[in-house]
Amino acid sequence: MYCVIVGGGMVGEYLARTLLAEGDQVALIEGDPQVATHLSETLEGPVLVIQGDGCEVARQEDAGVPHADIFVATTGHDEDNLASCEIANRVFGISRALARVNDPKNLRIFRRLGIESISSTALIARMIQEEAALGSMSVAFTLTNDQVGLIEIKVPTMRNHDNEEGVAAFDLDFQDGIRLVATSHNDDIQVVRPSTRIYPGDQVIVAADTDLLDEARRVIRSL
Repeated sequence: MYCVIVGGGMVGEYLARTLLAEGDQVALIEGDPQVATHLSETLEGPVLVIQGDGCEVARQEDAGVPHADIFVATTGHDEDNLASCEIANRVFGISRALARVNDPKNLRIFRRLGIESISSTALIARMIQEEAALGSMSVAFTLTNDQVGLIEIKVPTMRNHDNEEGVAAFDLDFQDGIRLVATSHNDDIQVVRPSTRIYPGDQVIVAADTDLLDEARRVIRSL
């Protein structure tokens, strides 16, 4: 997998090291010359470090965004993350753009523009490594010092339930520490009630302890 990262601070560096350790290829765009030099000297593996502005089309082209599998913006400025993701989407047609969101109030803007957004560094790495697990996980972020996570997942075609009848939300085999909190069916968003049913194509929002997020995805995947 080839990943382009914008922002070489603590989050970007952590993500780059995690992906390189997994054998992935990484290009990292960093504006600060000293930080860029540090990264080029210390990162090991198939990595390209570019000193420049990740919001510039030319720098993204230098980093290989046109043929990247995923684009991740991890700077400390939401406006830069939004702008760089928009360029990757609109100019280069990147298949997947993921952004770090520093201010939770901006999550709605990112979602409206179709940009996956997340605030936990560890979850960014997990989302990238598990990209094929469900096919669509549009939002994930953590609360209370990364102890609780919220993920929004698209329900796949069901293999063990009738797709037309769906499945009752309260029948999902979630263990303690995982809760289905809301669903979106035909753009109608509702808090989960005893009568709630979910169907293929629905978006479901799940709250879970961060160490149980994989289990929550497994349950949805096995419907």
